[in-house]
Amino acid sequence: MKSRDSLIRLKRFQVDEKRRQVTQIEMMIADFERMISDLDDQIVGEQNRVGIHDITHFAYPTFAKAAIQRRENLRVSVKDLEDKMEAAREELSIAVEDLKKIELIEERDQARDRAEKDAHEQEALDEVAARRHAFGR
Repeated sequence: MKSRDSLIRLKRFQVDEKRRQVTQIEMMIADFERMISDLDDQIVGEQNRVGIHDITHFAYPTFAKAAIQRRENLRVSVKDLEDKMEAAREELSIAVEDLKKIELIEERDQARDRAEKDAHEQEALDEVAARRHAFGR
């Protein structure tokens, strides 16, 4: 039973770790999306300030070009993180299933042990009752 207790603790730790990973990836995606939004605002602001909105124009602001490149890099990073999040969620799902299987086995074993204990106690009580009945006659 000790080894199963250790296994349950290990599986719970793994589930918690997978949940932390998913949460961390979700937070990173949210941060990147916020950065993308900020860059969008900065790009529009720079375009409005200069009065040039055509990126192919020779006088298009260098800052806006750099911000566009940074925004695109962040979008690629978000896509990569979304793929990683999908994998992390799958790993979490598998870890939860593993934990549930082990917990169910443990519950089944405990129920069997309780049933055996109850059966032994009932046998002892039946024996006491039989002796009382035999001596009572």
